[in-house]
Amino acid sequence: MSVSFGQGALAEGLNAQMGVVERMLAAQVSFDDLQVDPATSHLAQAGGKRLRPLLVLLAAQLGPRPQDPAVYDAAVVVELTHLASLYHDDVMDEAPMRRGVPSAQAKFGNSVAILAGDVLFSRASILMAGLGPRAVRLHARTFERLCQGQLHETIGVRQGQSPKGHYIRVLQDKTGSLIAASAMYGVLYSGGSEELANVLAAYGERVGVAFQIADDVIDIRSDGATTGKTPGTDLREGVDTMPVLLLREQREAGSIDAAGEEILHELDHADLNSDAALGEVVDRLRRHPVLEQTERMALAWVADAENHLVRVPPSAVRDALVDFARMAVNRAS
Repeated sequence: MSVSFGQGALAEGLNAQMGVVERMLAAQVSFDDLQVDPATSHLAQAGGKRLRPLLVLLAAQLGPRPQDPAVYDAAVVVELTHLASLYHDDVMDEAPMRRGVPSAQAKFGNSVAILAGDVLFSRASILMAGLGPRAVRLHARTFERLCQGQLHETIGVRQGQSPKGHYIRVLQDKTGSLIAASAMYGVLYSGGSEELANVLAAYGERVGVAFQIADDVIDIRSDGATTGKTPGTDLREGVDTMPVLLLREQREAGSIDAAGEEILHELDHADLNSDAALGEVVDRLRRHPVLEQTERMALAWVADAENHLVRVPPSAVRDALVDFARMAVNRAS
């Protein structure tokens, strides 16, 4: 991928490093087995933002050895882990598309998709084992959080729990944990301090939450040609994303307006398998202030992430970390 932030030599260096990571990733998802290789390499070949390995490389610029082989291994590990989680997510969600191509489960079937994801998790574990026992433990904890986030999302809100609080917890575990690990690994495996690694982990988790809240806005606001999926797909699948959760919170507090009440009525009673009905709800949400409220929430998480960077010495790298956080929300897809 081409790094779209940072200045001069920093951006050029990161682009060169990402080229190395991309070649390593291609090798890790490939197998000399014509039955296995098409499935394990499917999503990596489809592309993607590669935000997690990029963050590993960027955070590594804060340590004395940014080109250490362990940094590259860690960058590949986080992308392998992310890819594997997508295979499993698409099986659970019965998603037909991913990254503009048929999902692995749509192309190969559920069993193959699950096993391909397992193989990629295994490859990530093998690489992490090469970095030592502590690396294995750190990544196992990250993987545990990923699974807990998926479990919480699947089981749903428990009685008496705030739906919005539950949703944020899911985002922290499912997305924030791996982005936090990416930032931490970059510092640790370039020889940076433990204290700085923890600062970057806190920053990364907040960026991850901001990224997912921004996704909820993008799901409503963007057009299908840009994102590769129908606007309002999450709503059609019965998922209450942040704009809807905020409307339900307003209804509970007695502060919802008539337009918001109409949106909730449509969500609760209309057949959203109908393109016309879904389009009507999406159009109403686009015009409702709750979408801007959701955007402000995402920006607040970015601001919190940036606040953690005050403990990072001023430099082009810190500026690029600020840009990275803002890029998480200022995007079209």
